[in-house]
Amino acid sequence: MSPIITGQRRVTENRPAGLWMVCNNRRAGLPGRLPAPSLTHGVSRRYNRTMNAPLDTAIAVDVYRQRRERVLAALRAAGGGVAIVPTAPEVPRNRDTDYPYRFDSYFHYLTGFSEPDAVLVLNAAAPHGAPESILFCRGKNADREIWEGFHYGPEAARDAFGFDAAFAVDVIDTEMPRLLADAGTLHYRFGASADFDRQLAGWVDAVRVLARTGVAAPDAMLDLTPLLDDMRLVKDEHELAIMMRAAHISALAHRRAMQACRPGIREYELEAELLYVFRKHGAQSPAYGSIVAAGANACVLHYPAGNAAAKDGDLILIDAACELDGYASDITRTFPANGRFSPAQRALYDIVLAAQQAAIDATRAGVPFEAPHDAAVRVLAQGLLDTGIIPKARFSNVDDVITERAYTRFYMHRTGHWIGMDVHDCGDYRERLAERDGNGVLPWRTLKAGMTLTIEPGLYVRAADDVPPEYWNIGIRIEDDAIVREHGCELITRGVPVAADEIEALMRAGA
Repeated sequence: MSPIITGQRRVTENRPAGLWMVCNNRRAGLPGRLPAPSLTHGVSRRYNRTMNAPLDTAIAVDVYRQRRERVLAALRAAGGGVAIVPTAPEVPRNRDTDYPYRFDSYFHYLTGFSEPDAVLVLNAAAPHGAPESILFCRGKNADREIWEGFHYGPEAARDAFGFDAAFAVDVIDTEMPRLLADAGTLHYRFGASADFDRQLAGWVDAVRVLARTGVAAPDAMLDLTPLLDDMRLVKDEHELAIMMRAAHISALAHRRAMQACRPGIREYELEAELLYVFRKHGAQSPAYGSIVAAGANACVLHYPAGNAAAKDGDLILIDAACELDGYASDITRTFPANGRFSPAQRALYDIVLAAQQAAIDATRAGVPFEAPHDAAVRVLAQGLLDTGIIPKARFSNVDDVITERAYTRFYMHRTGHWIGMDVHDCGDYRERLAERDGNGVLPWRTLKAGMTLTIEPGLYVRAADDVPPEYWNIGIRIEDDAIVREHGCELITRGVPVAADEIEALMRAGA
């Protein structure tokens, strides 16, 4: 019979051995089972799986706690209720092997906790003094830790990450219906996991069968995504500091790839240079599958790094960056395999670079998300006319090119996207609560200081009879990550050059 301590009552129930619910004495007013860790300025140390070396990044306890408090405040303002945020499951790769684990971004944003089999509950319907932030996670298991290394368990996780209470996940089917009873509204991200959706439905049904005892199941279910998306869109200083470090590492990797490049090198060799730098400088993984495209392969937008050899006279397009502590960076550079742009390559490259600069100049707080794209498109369209790739015999001016969308044959994507914990980060691009125009279209979201986005125009010219042959099979994209500021934007990925002359100089220095 194991005692369970809460802020209101002590209850005794049958529990499997070792499966405890533990409460933080900061909320419960009663002693927890372990002393809290030593905290300095709201952080606690994070260690490797054998607990014999601290990791570079501490746990920003206060940051995660404040985010949870923001969600709880929003739920209370909406009438209360309970929010449930699970992390991502482990995914099998093949027999007895999983893909490298990566937590759910929403869950990690609110917790900082990176183990699988974990669920966060935020209870805005909790009685006074009862736990409001509750973690379910794996219990301590000595046999499992022989194979996998250290796991926090409920007690250590509660103390290290600042939760009010914690349960072993093994008892979630017992405890979750109790938390949902009389909660009013259930806030949850429906559709992200069919398995968890079914599990949640089972908990709600377990409450419904108690209706005759006077217990009510949640009477409303609301999507939690819009609230979390709006929070994640504007980055705090903690997030920006990590993103700047990730950007720095990624820029170092691009510099190394440029300097390693030579005619004859294969795409996968350049990818290896990138991955080496990512890990050498402490990044946990690539933020996405690396794109390393030689020659005509660069005209395939999401071409994976393959085995093609770079030919003398080819351009190399690399779209690759690292993820550090849960935050992505995203850089694209295009450079000549032999270290010198041909006249045709340089002409198109300078058009794309000018388009990027126009988009950068248009990026600031208070403008629509679409403003940088519109600025880039105008420069690209004019460049396509000037080079004859789009014939002036068909389009008399740049406005006609834009109106007819003729440029989309050579520039078929948008100029940027949100970036953060996900490389294509969450958040609507349009104002979802605004009035629609006469065509039923919502206005673009207005940029705010602290938002982060990419700026990445490009041109992709495939071989075709109606295109001047000197431009055939040239694919160019230039991409940087930007922080929106009040009167402009701050580029955080310019540790690797973008000007053609500077690229050539860097490649000469590495030859």
